[in-house]
Amino acid sequence: METLLDEFSAGFPDLAQIVRLLVRLGIAMLLGAVVGFQREKYGKPAGLRTHILVAMGSALFVIAAIESGMTSDGVSRVIQGLITGIGFIGAGAILKLGQDREIYGLTTSAGIWATAAVGVAVGLGLLGLAVVSVILIWFVLAVLGYAETRLKPSGEDTRAR
Repeated sequence: METLLDEFSAGFPDLAQIVRLLVRLGIAMLLGAVVGFQREKYGKPAGLRTHILVAMGSALFVIAAIESGMTSDGVSRVIQGLITGIGFIGAGAILKLGQDREIYGLTTSAGIWATAAVGVAVGLGLLGLAVVSVILIWFVLAVLGYAETRLKPSGEDTRAR
């Protein structure tokens, strides 16, 4: 029984670590929500929950690597694998329509990728970089997206690609 209790308590953080983990994961959640809310508001396929999970998951991978004592090379490999995995998820959001010969979902895919990068920044403790990045991501999606639809000729399809 003692072995079982030791195993369950072996990796449990102290109070200072718990606070740091909650702050980082909470910030990742909030920043992912900012991007996800914008996408949800405009009815895009990857919305609030997707972006929250991508940001938190990315932060969690980085935090787990750092907290386990990995060297910077090991953390770098974790981030490389994360980027590859997120690229796979993003690729699933891209759709090519045969007759139209149009590609849709590139902005959604790029948003997922950028949200993962925000999660990585939070996981590394670069909270200022993450906040500034989300502000800029939101600007690109909301403000430039609005401007893009206003500048297109009236008969052209204005769906985000």
